[in-house]
Amino acid sequence: MNKYTLNEVQDQLIGKVGTLHRDNFEYELQADLIGKVIKETRKQRNLTQEELGKLVGVQKAQISRLESNAINVTIATY
Repeated sequence: MNKYTLNEVQDQLIGKVGTLHRDNFEYELQADLIGKVIKETRKQRNLTQEELGKLVGVQKAQISRLESNAINVTIATY
């Protein structure tokens, strides 16, 4: 029976670190996690997407895209 490390399995299934496929996978994963955190925090504070949008200065649609893991979302920070 062969044994593999987690890194070996990730390299095999996702691609090696630094490759375009691996970078895209990790970017999408982070975007998904950020969206889930935003949604969960918003719900814990009993805010609608529209209310949260007003608090942070964006439209409800922007909040919706973030929560639903729309990859091509950009956020300006000041």
